[in-house]
Amino acid sequence: MNSKVFDRPVYLRERSELIREITCLEDAIDFLEEWPERDRDIVHDAALKTCYMAFDGHKPVKTGRNAIRSFGEKKGILMKSPGVMPWMIRSRSGGGRLSA
Repeated sequence: MNSKVFDRPVYLRERSELIREITCLEDAIDFLEEWPERDRDIVHDAALKTCYMAFDGHKPVKTGRNAIRSFGEKKGILMKSPGVMPWMIRSRSGGGRLSA
C-alpha cells in the first residue's frame, strides 16, 4: 500500500460543476501545481511546500492532507464528501451480477 495515501479524501471544487477528489499527496501536489499562477499567494505557497515536505517524508502525510484541506477552505472551494458515491449507484444493466 502506498504510504502517501490520505486516510480520507479531500474534495475540492475545480469548476462550478466539477469536484475533484484528492486521495493522496500526489493528487494534492498536482492540484496545487495546476493552480493558475495569477491566483497564487502565500496560502498556496505554504500548502504546496507542506505537501512537498510530506511527500519527501519530512512531515506526516496527515499534515499534507491538512494543508490541502486548509487551502481549499481558505479559497472557498472545499466541498463536503458527496452524499452518493459512484459505486453506490445501481447500474441499469443488471446490477453487476454475473450468470453462472
